[in-house]
Amino acid sequence: MSTHDLYTIPAGLSTWNVDMAGTSKFTWEYDDGRDRMLALYQKGKDKQWDSVKRIDWGLEVDPYDVLGIPDHTIAIHGTPLWDRMDERQRQEVRLHGAAWQFSQFLHGEQGAMICSARIVESVPDLDSKFYAATQTMDEARHAETYARFLQEKVGLAYPINEHLKELLDSTLTDSRWDMPYLGMQVLIEGLALAAFGVMRDITTKPLPKQILAYVMQDEARHVAFGRMALRDYYRQLSEPELREREDFVIEGCYLMRDRLRGRETWENLGLTKAEVDEAMRAVDESEYLRLFRSLLFSRIVPCVKDIGLWSPRLQQAYADMGVLEMAGQSLEALMRQDEEIAEKLDAARFAEEEAERHAEVADTITLGSHD
Repeated sequence: MSTHDLYTIPAGLSTWNVDMAGTSKFTWEYDDGRDRMLALYQKGKDKQWDSVKRIDWGLEVDPYDVLGIPDHTIAIHGTPLWDRMDERQRQEVRLHGAAWQFSQFLHGEQGAMICSARIVESVPDLDSKFYAATQTMDEARHAETYARFLQEKVGLAYPINEHLKELLDSTLTDSRWDMPYLGMQVLIEGLALAAFGVMRDITTKPLPKQILAYVMQDEARHVAFGRMALRDYYRQLSEPELREREDFVIEGCYLMRDRLRGRETWENLGLTKAEVDEAMRAVDESEYLRLFRSLLFSRIVPCVKDIGLWSPRLQQAYADMGVLEMAGQSLEALMRQDEEIAEKLDAARFAEEEAERHAEVADTITLGSHD
């Protein structure tokens, strides 16, 4: 089935053409590389995996309860709008919410694949080219995984959100080689990583938990890659150059915050305009979503601080968004946790499979002894 058959809203043209600026850079220095970057490249090679084999696609998913989380996480829960709905309408709210969220993950992963390929082209250092090449493969695998999940398990999809599209457009059309790092590795990947983490930790369903945990294991390396490259480079920039990057970060963070509102989901549920407006007020006033939005910046804010973009003006922007306190988060601790959760999930799955195999052998021996 074509993905276009799943879209709630016509996605327009089958392709979105972005005229990218900048220069493709070759380097003839093949021996000089940063030890940290080359170690990350080695890890990127070692940690490649196949989504067809690692993920248990035989697990069932209820499209009306994709994550298995309580209804109080839905912005309109407990409002007069929710109370007026029957159970069928509430099922549609759950379905569209999950379809929209995973659709934006899918589109973001394709954007990450293109941005990392752009980094291979434009970054001047060979060690960075090496790692970005492994990331391009990672992002292809992630896009493959989310596409399959939407097609086979959810059965509904949404086109790319206008705010995500705008940030991708700004990232890819900037001619400076560091902007794909800043737009993708820091902002889009940082936000996605935090969103994956929240959903990984609250879902009670094994298939989405596997997908989110395994994707996060890769994404933690990607954010580390952006931090290494930009921290070294931004030390060399002038104040006006740093201010330009801060402007980009501030605008990008507002776009990412607005992306989370998801107005298009409510517009596709058969609600009246007044009811859509009522839903959006609930989204803006939801205490749960306020906390969720705050948590989504837990990876971005400390990363921005770490790479050297931390002027009073930028700090004030984060204070206005209510996320400045996230600057104290330890990215290293979060990354270690992401690695450990994926490894424990693998160990538990393999132990369970091994136990099942032992039980099958024991049953066979028992049956044989009765003959």
